[in-house]
Amino acid sequence: MSPELQLDSHGRLRHLLTLEGLDAGLLTEILDTAEEFDKTLRGPEKKLPLLRGRTIINLFFEPSTRTRTTFELAAKRLSADVLNLQMAASSTSKGETLFDTLKTLEAMQADMFVVRHEASGAAHFFAQHAAPGVSILNAGDGRHAHPTQGLLDLFTIRRYKSGAGRPGPDCFRKLRVAIVGDVLHSRVARSDIHGLRALGTTDIRVVAPPTLIPAGIEQMGVRVCHRIDEGLDGVDVVILLRLQKERMLGAYLPSMSEFHRDFGLTRKRIEALRRDAIIMHPGPINRGVEIEGDMAYGPQSLILQQVQHGIAVRMAVMAMILGPPQRRAADGRRGLRRARSAA
Repeated sequence: MSPELQLDSHGRLRHLLTLEGLDAGLLTEILDTAEEFDKTLRGPEKKLPLLRGRTIINLFFEPSTRTRTTFELAAKRLSADVLNLQMAASSTSKGETLFDTLKTLEAMQADMFVVRHEASGAAHFFAQHAAPGVSILNAGDGRHAHPTQGLLDLFTIRRYKSGAGRPGPDCFRKLRVAIVGDVLHSRVARSDIHGLRALGTTDIRVVAPPTLIPAGIEQMGVRVCHRIDEGLDGVDVVILLRLQKERMLGAYLPSMSEFHRDFGLTRKRIEALRRDAIIMHPGPINRGVEIEGDMAYGPQSLILQQVQHGIAVRMAVMAMILGPPQRRAADGRRGLRRARSAA
C-alpha cells in the first residue's frame, strides 16, 4: 500500500511515510537534490524562496531534539511558515482523536504535516485521511519507520564512502554494513535496511543479543549476528542504535554494563575496524553503553555530520513534495539553481 499512497499518478512524492517500496531512482533523486541544498547551506545566503507562502505544521507526539529542530530549520530555509505543536499540551491530551486533530489543523490551511508518533502506522493513518493537496511527512512512528533518518544515513554513507557526492552505480552494492544494538525497537534500522537494499547493498548485518532481534528479520535480506566480532568483521559502515529503555517493558538485557561489554563499540573494537570504516548513530547516544564515551566523536565517527546532513535531506524532501511543478520535475535541480540565484 505504501508506494501507491506515497506517490502521485506521475510517480512523484505526495507523502513520505517509509522507504519501503521506493526504488533506487527516486532515492537517488532525493539524495542528489539534497546535495544541491547542502551546497546552499555552506554558502553565505542559506535561505531560498521555494516554499514561500506554504505552511508546514510539526506535530510531535513524542519528545525530540534533533529531528524536530532540523525539520523546523529545513522548512524555514525554504521560506515556509512553520508552526510547532507540542502535542502533550494539545487537545489530544483531553481525548481528541487523531482524525479530529488532523481535520482541525487542515482547516487552518496547512500544506504539510510533519508527524512523529509513538504508534506504528500513525503517519499512514494521517496520509489516508488527509485532504487532497495536504502532504504527510513521517518523522518517526513507533517501531515502524523513520524515512528521513534513513535518507540522511544514506546521504552520509554516500558522501563518505564514494569520495564524491555523485557516486557510480556500485557505491552501495560493494558496501558491508553492520547495524548494532536495539534492532527490535528501532524504526531507524528498518528504514536503513529498506534504503540500503533498494540501492543494492547485499551485505547487511544486524548485530544484537537474541532478545533484541525481531522475529523474521532475515526476510528483509539481512544476516543476523549474535557476536559483535563476527558482525564487525571487515565492515565499511557501523550504524549504532540507541538502547530504547523507554520501550522495554520486560527483561530484554541483564544490565546496561553487560550489553556494553558484549555489544558496545569499545576502543579495542574500534581499533580492530578497517581504517576507513565509518561509525554512525542516530542519537541520542547512551555514552558508555552503545559506544565508549570518549570515542563518540572520534576520527571515524560521523555522528555530528549526520545531524548536519539532516537539514539538507529534509529540505530536499519538502521541496520535492511541495515545490512548484518545475521543482518536482526531472529537471528540478536546475530550478533550484535558478531559485538560489534569485534569492
